[in-house]
Amino acid sequence: MPEQRIENFIVEVLAGEAQQNALAFTSYLRASEMQFERGKGYWENKLYWLIKYKNEYVCFILINGSEDKTEPEGLTIWSDDSNSNCFEDFPLEEQMKEIAWKNVDICGNCGGCDNPGGKCKTIFGKEFNNVCRTTLRFTNPDAEALEFMKKMVEIRKNDIFGNI
Repeated sequence: MPEQRIENFIVEVLAGEAQQNALAFTSYLRASEMQFERGKGYWENKLYWLIKYKNEYVCFILINGSEDKTEPEGLTIWSDDSNSNCFEDFPLEEQMKEIAWKNVDICGNCGGCDNPGGKCKTIFGKEFNNVCRTTLRFTNPDAEALEFMKKMVEIRKNDIFGNI
């Protein structure tokens, strides 16, 4: 059985810009020494990966999984900063902040965490209410969002480095 690399599923399931951006992002993650772990439990039968650095979560990727389940070429990427304030006041260009603020993950009361309704978080200097524990969520990210996601990974990686 061939290795189940995320790139194989990206090529099989996604097309066009979604495929290009997903491949560019996973290439960036591999070059940044990230570990890819296929989801288990609830996520086992889905195309879901946990992305880690030094065994700490950095982000999560779901392929073909838009929120309303109607988009056949869906790509969703969540940040992970559950136990960190790394996105609170990190200095960024205004354009990058705008991308982040546009993609704040507002709690949908899915029951997936111990804090229903989310919490108040400061994200790059701006306060938001009802934020999910995965602060940022990108659904079918475009090239501009892709550049921010790379910065998001860099910020989280440096945060992990600082906590080791």
